[in-house]
Amino acid sequence: MRLVTYRRTVETEARLGVVIDDLVVDVAAIGRKAGCELPATMLAFIDLGPSAIAGLRDALGEHAGRLPAGVALPLSNVRLLAPIPRPRKNIFGIGLNYVEHVAESARTLDTAKDLPTQPVIFSKPPTAVIGPGEAIEHNGKLTQQLDWEVELAVIIGRVAKRVSEAEALEYVFGYSVMIDVSARDNRRAGQWIYSKGQDTYAPFGPCIVTADEIEDPHNLDLWLTVNGVAKQGSNTRHMLFKVPTLIADISAAMTLEPGDIIATGTPDGVGAGRTPQEWLWPGDVVEAGVEGIGRIRHPVVAV
Repeated sequence: MRLVTYRRTVETEARLGVVIDDLVVDVAAIGRKAGCELPATMLAFIDLGPSAIAGLRDALGEHAGRLPAGVALPLSNVRLLAPIPRPRKNIFGIGLNYVEHVAESARTLDTAKDLPTQPVIFSKPPTAVIGPGEAIEHNGKLTQQLDWEVELAVIIGRVAKRVSEAEALEYVFGYSVMIDVSARDNRRAGQWIYSKGQDTYAPFGPCIVTADEIEDPHNLDLWLTVNGVAKQGSNTRHMLFKVPTLIADISAAMTLEPGDIIATGTPDGVGAGRTPQEWLWPGDVVEAGVEGIGRIRHPVVAV
């Protein structure tokens, strides 16, 4: 399933929808038509676990090919928000998780040239999240080195505490796309949260694809363009630490909860690694995507 958070109009409340072809079907509304209660928000839906997905499937099955009036709108007529507009806690970011990116970072960002032996973890606060089409803010008083990183995002579906790698994928609710925007000149004594956690620095969407529809999260093409020019292009098979390792490592020390997000790292091709270096500026447009999930597109604006 392709789950989205959307608004019918600017004034209306955010709602949970499921994308069927070119329509957005309101989850709570289709549930009512089928005689079952389904949540109206993404986090509430994730909290319910497998029963929510089963209930939604049953509700859609009852009306296959003949959706009741008032439960669906054309996708082109709604505004998509970030799938989880306000995460409950910080996003878990993973640094230096593709071999080629380790090399380019060592050349230009003074990080270690050796491959990490454990996942490198940082975080982005919930206030960093923006949805499809929203603007990435360029604050020229803070940064002259605004950079891009396309990433596969993993959304946790169950409480995970000291989970083994063998069972880790059972705790995944679904997958999405995230751009890890980074102000390279805002790193502080090796700490990254100020560089990566500023407002609008976590573009996220356009949907969450449930885990059952992604056969292998480690065989997905991912890419990023700036103003239509290709900057990054790789495949998640090149992750240094795969998704089960990341979940096992984080949950060994910090409990993962439903709705938690792990941004799994970026391949090479970031602006800091180019010769000469390239940065994002007001007027630029960044577009990024992951195979089987979708793409997000964001303008850069001055603030």
